[in-house]
Amino acid sequence: MSDFTSEFWNLYIAVLTVLGILGCGVLLFTQSVHKVSAADAAAGKGVGTTGHVWDDDLTELNTPMPRWWMWLFYLTIVFGAAYLFLYPGLGTYAGKLGWRSAGQYQQELAKADEAYGPLFDKYRRQDLKAVAADPQARAMGERLFLTYCAQCHGSDARGNKGFPNLADRDWLHGGTPEAIKQTIMQGRHGVMPPMGAAIGSDKDVENVAHYVLSLSGSNAADPIKSVFGKGKFTACLACHGAGGTGNQALGAPNLADKTWLYGGSADTIMETIRKGRDNTMPAFGDFLGEGKVHVLSAYVWGLSNDTR
Repeated sequence: MSDFTSEFWNLYIAVLTVLGILGCGVLLFTQSVHKVSAADAAAGKGVGTTGHVWDDDLTELNTPMPRWWMWLFYLTIVFGAAYLFLYPGLGTYAGKLGWRSAGQYQQELAKADEAYGPLFDKYRRQDLKAVAADPQARAMGERLFLTYCAQCHGSDARGNKGFPNLADRDWLHGGTPEAIKQTIMQGRHGVMPPMGAAIGSDKDVENVAHYVLSLSGSNAADPIKSVFGKGKFTACLACHGAGGTGNQALGAPNLADKTWLYGGSADTIMETIRKGRDNTMPAFGDFLGEGKVHVLSAYVWGLSNDTR
């Protein structure tokens, strides 16, 4: 990674940009040295050809570019040089005006907070379930969700492989409004360690996978392998419990339902046992602020609950 953060790339970009602008200027200058008057061009004097001839006498002339067009290119070069002097563009050079996209974003964010902050503060003082029942708050929460959450959980909130479905009632850390708000504010980090060595041989891992399938009544579970896997499942009891119903305090999923974060096939379960899983839900508290998180939490809770 250090190869891409060294000072060399700063100089490389700056030099390449300057050489590109100078090259455009040199090219324009060389093309403007040869001048042909309109009368000479009409008479064919001082005008070369490209060597292309069509229909016996239709010759492509090599005439200079129109002067007005060439001056437009010169103005473009001047504009580019002035822009690079005033604004960022030459490596890490910040520009004479000191403009930064992050600074502009912060200014726009401050204006938005000034305009909409009181509205979010009003909802922040209300109970989450009451906020979830408010049509205006739900509309605001939906827009927040589509902006910040849909990339992982989908626009319909039904998730994807490795990203939980928020529209059902299966929760790793609890589905109360307060638990959801805590998840969004502080984030979550769920780790399933590799358990292949603790369980035993590849055959033991396969047996445990079929036992896990049997916990949810899956028809794909082999009854004989499940019997042998039950004894080896003791290595999983500390997190998932004796019945495989999980532990929300640890974020350990319930293995006795039919909800699977990575898929419920025997092969996928064996992959999980052997390699483990590592999931991170980023914290949004500092980024969004409690007011927006409060409205967003109410919206997420309302996806799987009656808000009337």
